[in-house]
Amino acid sequence: MFFYARVTLRLLSLLAVVAVSAAATLYFLLQGYYALVFFMASVLAGSVWSVLRFNSRNARKLMYMFSSIESGDYSFKFTETDPSRNDTMVNAALNRIRSLLTRARDETIEQEKYYQLILESITTGIVVIDARGHVLQTNREAIRLLGLEPFTHITQLARLDEQFPALLNDIEAGESRQLICNNEHSSVTLSVQASSIMRRGERLKILALTDIENELSDREIESWIRLIRVLTHEIMNSINPITSISDSLVERVEHSSPAQIRQGLETISQTAKGLLSFVESYRKFTRLPAPEPTLFYVKEFMESLRSLALATVPQGARPVEIRVSVEPEDMILYADRGQVTQVAINLLKNSIEATLETDHPHIDFTATLDSREQVILTVANNGPSIPPEVADHIFIPFFTTKSGGSGVGLSLSRQIMRMHGGSLKYRPGSDGTGAVFTMTFR
Repeated sequence: MFFYARVTLRLLSLLAVVAVSAAATLYFLLQGYYALVFFMASVLAGSVWSVLRFNSRNARKLMYMFSSIESGDYSFKFTETDPSRNDTMVNAALNRIRSLLTRARDETIEQEKYYQLILESITTGIVVIDARGHVLQTNREAIRLLGLEPFTHITQLARLDEQFPALLNDIEAGESRQLICNNEHSSVTLSVQASSIMRRGERLKILALTDIENELSDREIESWIRLIRVLTHEIMNSINPITSISDSLVERVEHSSPAQIRQGLETISQTAKGLLSFVESYRKFTRLPAPEPTLFYVKEFMESLRSLALATVPQGARPVEIRVSVEPEDMILYADRGQVTQVAINLLKNSIEATLETDHPHIDFTATLDSREQVILTVANNGPSIPPEVADHIFIPFFTTKSGGSGVGLSLSRQIMRMHGGSLKYRPGSDGTGAVFTMTFR
């Protein structure tokens, strides 16, 4: 209040001097006292200049403050410690404005960090774009799903599919589309939902990306598991009594009994036991133990698998070359070694069988790290590609094209990878031949 009174008193004093000197100048001019007119005119000019200087100095401070704020510089501070200055209160008021703006800026930054942390924690990919297609914000999940980093404009999506930029540009708020993204290692089926928001007079589009392939696969696997449990339970309950009774009758039948009766009972018993063994193999699909992960070196692991796989090459078949590549060589994997061995050996054996009729058969068994530090194990062979109509079903339980095959191997392998939080996917070779199976550990 003291400073306010001082500033007000000074301003009123200057205005009073201006008024009095103006009146005196006019009076002396009418009376013909030209010497006094000159003196009072000088006083009037000095008073007006003081008022203008007082106003100009404060205006310059305001302009300086606004320029600094506009450029994001909040480090300015006006002096408040000199009581002899008449603009101390103005300085204090400007400094208070700076403090309030600084606090508001800091709170905004903290709030943005808070929302960004939430954004990075969710399992839905978020992409914010403007009307020109510029990407203003993304989260890690969106980058992971799209496999693009840095991602600055929707035209980059043309690397995945030429139609993607137009699809995302045309999608309206409230609409939903499905996209299939094929990147270097795998393909992802995405559900894209759009919404919009106005910010600073500009309409922004918010795209929510969800990996529905894993969701659909999980539901499919769960349905198969429930079906298998019901079927195996009913079949086992029906076959067990048949096996037990037929074994008892075989033991009771005298050697003098007709050979046909004995042979028939033995056939019933053997068939029932074979069916029991067949059903038991499917029960494994629904009773996978939880993974017990440990750390192990990938290169040593893959070398041992190569030796195991080569031992399965049939006698007289063409020699198969399995080429192992690990980058970096000291790569370490945290997983259940036994279960991962089961998956990898199954893929290697399938690849060996696929290349039996191929000239110079070879299999590339590689391990790499992607941009998100995920371990990628790949088994690629130069045999014939899997026909598209067959490839769509190879992970479905009981589906097989092999005579005598159970159709459980790939389904079980994918289930093991899902229990590790990863994925198992197939794609044809880059030249249209061969088969590539990719194990991703997230």
